[in-house]
Amino acid sequence: MRWGILGAAKIARTELAPAIQLARGASLVALATRDPARAAPFQALVPGLRLHDSYDALLADPEVDAIYIPLPNHLHVEWSLRAARAGKHVLCEKPIALKAPEIDQLIAARDETGKLIAEAFMVAHHPQWARAKALLDQGAIGKLEHVEGCFTYTNRDTANIRHQAEMGGGGIRDVGVYPCITARMVTGAEPTNLRADLRLQNGVDIFARVWADFPGFSMSFYCGMMQDRRQYMTFHGQDGWLHLTAPFNAQTYGDTALHYQSGGTTRVEHFNEIPQYALMIENFAASATSGAAFACPLEFSRGNQEMIDAIFQAATA
Repeated sequence: MRWGILGAAKIARTELAPAIQLARGASLVALATRDPARAAPFQALVPGLRLHDSYDALLADPEVDAIYIPLPNHLHVEWSLRAARAGKHVLCEKPIALKAPEIDQLIAARDETGKLIAEAFMVAHHPQWARAKALLDQGAIGKLEHVEGCFTYTNRDTANIRHQAEMGGGGIRDVGVYPCITARMVTGAEPTNLRADLRLQNGVDIFARVWADFPGFSMSFYCGMMQDRRQYMTFHGQDGWLHLTAPFNAQTYGDTALHYQSGGTTRVEHFNEIPQYALMIENFAASATSGAAFACPLEFSRGNQEMIDAIFQAATA
C-alpha cells in the first residue's frame, strides 16, 4: 500500500511516517506541505519522497493508495470525506470528528466509495490490550467492579493547536479519548451515566475528571495537558485486578507491562519492543484490500465520540 501524508504534523514525523516504512507491504511515497523545512525530516527518512504543495494535489496523485490525515481536529471530517471521494483509503488521527453525528457522513462515504475510512487508534492493535480483554473475558479477575485510569502530559504552549478552541483543542479530545476507548474496547460495554468536572483555559479543557457508570461496573479517570506526564489503566474485579503501566504510548512511558493478580498470585507480562503504529498500518492495509474487519471501525469510533460528547454535556449541566 502506497501512502501519502496530508500535512507535516509532529505525530506524522515522529510516529506514522516511520511506522509506514516499518510496516510490511507499506511505503510512504508522498507528502503535502507548503513548507520545505517541514518536509526535510520526511525526505531524510524517505529519499525520493514526492512533495505536493497543496492537499488537493496529493489527493489527485494516482500513485497514492491511502492517505494519513494528522491535520487539526476541526479539519478531520472535511478532508477524510475529500480523500475518500478522491478514491483513497483514509486513516485519520483521533478524534476523527468533533461530534458523533458527523461520523455518520464518514460511514456513508465509506459505504458509497468502497474505501476504508478509519480512526487511527493504535491501541486497538497492541497485543497488551488483546491480552487484557482475554483475561477479562476468561473471568481471571472475577466480576469487574471498577475501571480507573489517567493520561496527562505537558503542553503549555498556548499558541499550539491543542490550546485553540476553534480548532477542536483540549485535553479530552487529545488524550481523554484513550481511557474511554480502551475501557469500551475490552469490556464491550457503553456508559449509561456520566459526570465530569473540567478546568478550562482560553476555552479549552486543560484538566478533566470524569466519572462514568457502565452496566455492572463504574469508571473514573482524569486527563490533562499541562501536568507532568503520567498514564495507567486499572481494572479491578471481585477476585483480582489488571494494571497496565503504559497503556497508550507503549514504551515511551517506560516499561510496557500488564500486571494482574488472580487467585492471590500476581503475574507480570511485558510487551516491549512492539511497534503498535506499524501493526495498525499493516492491519489497515489488510482490511482495505481484503475487506476483513478492522479493529476500530467507524461505528466503534462513533460510540467513543458519543461518550466524549456526553462528557462535555455533563460538565456543563
